[in-house]
Amino acid sequence: MFIIGIDPGISGAICFFEDGEIKDVIEMPNMAEGKKNKKQINGSQIYNEISSRIKDKSKKNIFVVIEKVSAMPGQGVTSMFNFGQSFGAIKGICAAMQLPMYFVSPAKWKKYFNLIKTEKDASRAKAIEIFPYISSQLSRKKDMNKADAILIASFFNNTYAKE
Repeated sequence: MFIIGIDPGISGAICFFEDGEIKDVIEMPNMAEGKKNKKQINGSQIYNEISSRIKDKSKKNIFVVIEKVSAMPGQGVTSMFNFGQSFGAIKGICAAMQLPMYFVSPAKWKKYFNLIKTEKDASRAKAIEIFPYISSQLSRKKDMNKADAILIASFFNNTYAKE
């Protein structure tokens, strides 16, 4: 079973997870959007990253698990629109690739790992605890998005995939 765990958003990440093991984890591919150092996700690169890793696999054994995001209090209208745009682009890419998608709320996977009401960086520590061999790729504070993608894939592997 090959699981692709996705923490959507411009600063998100993608984890490639197979048979209980992390095969790779990457930062969300992005690119410049106009002026003012704004960024947007790079759909072409996301497509290439996923397709290069699934080319030898049967689509019936591939599961894309995307964090089900929603508006959060205190976020501006523009940032939420951009976030939703990224989420929609990821869904569109996976749909075009005819990959089955599953959505998991942050509360559900965080509860599973006892991360409710913890610091945002706690997911990085939890991912390193469960998968110590990946610690070198989670050494920076900004790697918490990679940790989230890893835990999303692991959550699916440990719960839904066993059913």
